[in-house]
Amino acid sequence: MARTPYAIKPLTMETWPAFASLVERHNGVWGGCWCMGFHPESVLKGVDHRAQKEQRVCEGRAHAALVFDGDLCVGWCQFGSPEELTRIKFGRRYREGAGAPPDWRITCFFVDSKYRRKGVADAALKGALAEIAKLGGGVVESSPEDVEGRKVANAFLYNATISMFERQGFTRTRQLGKNNWLVTKKVRAKRPSALD
Repeated sequence: MARTPYAIKPLTMETWPAFASLVERHNGVWGGCWCMGFHPESVLKGVDHRAQKEQRVCEGRAHAALVFDGDLCVGWCQFGSPEELTRIKFGRRYREGAGAPPDWRITCFFVDSKYRRKGVADAALKGALAEIAKLGGGVVESSPEDVEGRKVANAFLYNATISMFERQGFTRTRQLGKNNWLVTKKVRAKRPSALD
């Protein structure tokens, strides 16, 4: 039986319950992060990350492409402006060679444990790029990991693999860590059509 393609939806208050269900099925993800780790307020101690994330979504200050299998949210790719996602891995190395800031950052992925190695992260990245195009496009950057020649558990690939980004047209800009690279891509704005 052929597999039905995943559906992609943006993170909004309408999709919040499905997103929250996925996070709750995985105990808050990465120790209760709720995908807040790259937002500026994530450094505050003793705060409710779930409430913070929901508030950001309510205010339109959190972006993600959610991957659905039917009604079930099975993964996501978080993206946002540098102002929205101020905290990044390899920050010192990043700032040493930084030029103009990008328009968008892709900072993390999460895939339901039952759906890993089933194309969810790839669908999430494609969905994020499509959402970025709808939001005006521009330069997009990320810092995925080069896993060629070594084994890495999927659960630890918070920003996916460099090969996945390269398949989507990203190019390596410079190395940030032992195995992580800054990659960039220019995304064209999608013009609204009469069908949108």
